[in-house]
Amino acid sequence: MLKRCVHNYVLSNEDFTSYRFDPIPAACQDAAMLYIEPIPAFDDNYIWLILDNERRYAAIVDPGDEEPVIDYLQQHQIQPVAILITHHHGDHTGGIQELVAQYKIPVYGPAHEHIPAMTHPLKEGDQVTLKELAAEFRIIDAPGHTHGHILYYGHGQLFCGDTLFAGGCGRVFEGTMEQMYQAMEKIEALPDQTLVYCAHEYTEANLRFAQVAEPDNGPLLQRIKDTQALRKQNKATVPSLLSLEKQTNPFLRCRVESLILTAEEYARKPLTNPAQVFATVRRWKDSLD
Repeated sequence: MLKRCVHNYVLSNEDFTSYRFDPIPAACQDAAMLYIEPIPAFDDNYIWLILDNERRYAAIVDPGDEEPVIDYLQQHQIQPVAILITHHHGDHTGGIQELVAQYKIPVYGPAHEHIPAMTHPLKEGDQVTLKELAAEFRIIDAPGHTHGHILYYGHGQLFCGDTLFAGGCGRVFEGTMEQMYQAMEKIEALPDQTLVYCAHEYTEANLRFAQVAEPDNGPLLQRIKDTQALRKQNKATVPSLLSLEKQTNPFLRCRVESLILTAEEYARKPLTNPAQVFATVRRWKDSLD
């Protein structure tokens, strides 16, 4: 069993100096003995380190900037063993070249995208085995945000890049609305106790829109209060539990009558299937961003 899912950590990056990460004990029961550490980058990115139980080795998820990663690894005397990439955007890949040059480690990433220094192209059904961490992650294809976006799922943890966010989802830049909805369905099918590690701190803004889309959702109203309380205490809002996302994230609720009704009101026409509801809600949020 995992002793601790998310280590207490005060961010040192000047853009994130006020944020803290606290454990989520209820979510730990399905996880292996891994530690997850956040490294802040840019204005709101999270680079995740997946560490073994003894904190000697780590896999680096979506290193958009190499400097804070190298600083952390050196400070804590951790040896990186792999880089895991979800998609090609620069704020997820910008640090790859320097990390590979310094540590000579393999780079795993989506087979259908150009990823710098990629050694292991991945597609749905593939598995990543990290022997130093005693960890395995299954690959889930999730095009939509980009053409080849992938997710890493294992040990009760989902590293989902810019596909699902806490309280929201990524914009559909390169794929189609139908593809993005299919990605939501794949995520929704995962166990409720899955910990969702997204790549950005967007939760407050996402929940503001969620309340517009479902103003009478009781769990959502409570989550908004809880999120505001976390931010007042200078704490981050990720990772989140998938069970909470299913209750409060409109992009995972496209079969729920209350959301269908508000989406139809916005669209001014009947919506005949959940994919249409998703596309309407995503365009609705785009119009407000």
